[in-house]
Formats: sequence, structure tokens, C-alpha cells
Amino acid sequence: MSQAVGNTVLAYARVWHHVDASDRILGKLAERIALVLMGKHKPIYDPGVDCGDYVIVTNSRKVLVTGRKAEQVLFRKHSMYPGGLKETPYKDMMIKKPDEIIRHAVSGMLPKNKLRERRLERLRIFPSYHMGRMGGNILRSWDDGTLPPDWDPSVPTTTMTLQQNWRSTSKS
Repeated sequence: MSQAVGNTVLAYARVWHHVDASDRILGKLAERIALVLMGKHKPIYDPGVDCGDYVIVTNSRKVLVTGRKAEQVLFRKHSMYPGGLKETPYKDMMIKKPDEIIRHAVSGMLPKNKLRERRLERLRIFPSYHMGRMGGNILRSWDDGTLPPDWDPSVPTTTMTLQQNWRSTSKS
């Protein structure tokens, strides 16, 4: 008799989540994204196992910060050479790389361990609403927690069907 002991493959299946960053506070948004990337929203969560989901963030140019952070926050990086400190104000970073602002905030909220970089690879950030072919992978939307309007429960959404859909759209 075969019985599944412990968590099955289906329990570890990754889902794609979509979040619209328009008029959302940066810290609260980054906190929720970090929880999904870690997998804390799943009942099978284990700190030593990477069981999180994918997250797609759109409209990163429209994210908000509270207080005077827009004038005070500086993003720093160092080349490790003497005098190699580069500081970029929040307003300049919002114009040049709005995706790096969200990525930096989420990175600060993830645990500082070997899984951090692997989790950040599952975060996709776009400055506008257009996300290309990745939009076909989305299964959950954070606006109201519902499924997409074109989702059909009779059609199985496996990796194979997603690859077939991708191949059919790439040929035309």
C-alpha cells in the first residue's frame, strides 16, 4: 500500500502572484512580497526549505513612501576602492531604476541566509503595467485575491500546457 508521508510535490508547487504597486506604501508592499517569496503563507512552511512562490510587481514607478523619505533616503553602493562610495537620492533612483527600489526593500526584509538570492530571483518587477509573456503565468492577483477572469478550471495549468501556449504564441 502506497501512502504519501510528509509533504507531497503538489504541496511544494509554485504559484505566480501578481501585485499592482500603484499607490501602495513601499514598506508594507515589500513586507508582503517577502512573506510570499519565503512561503510563509503556505501551511507547509519550513525555514530551511525554499517553498515560496513567484511574484510579479507592475507599476513600480507609482510606489509611494511616507513622511519625508523621498527627500531623505539615500541608496549607497561601494566599489571597494578608496573613495568608491556612490550615493543616489531616492528621487533620482525613482527616475532611473524604480525596480531597484522595491528589490532593495524586499531584500532587506528577507532572512540573511543562503536562500536569499534564490528567493530574490523569483521576484520580477516591471516599471509599467506591461509584463510581456510572464502575464500568462499569473494565477493569483493581490487586488481582491481572485483568479484571473480568463482562468478556466477545466483546463489544467501545468508547466506543459504553459510551454505549449508559449510555443503557439511565439510561432505566430
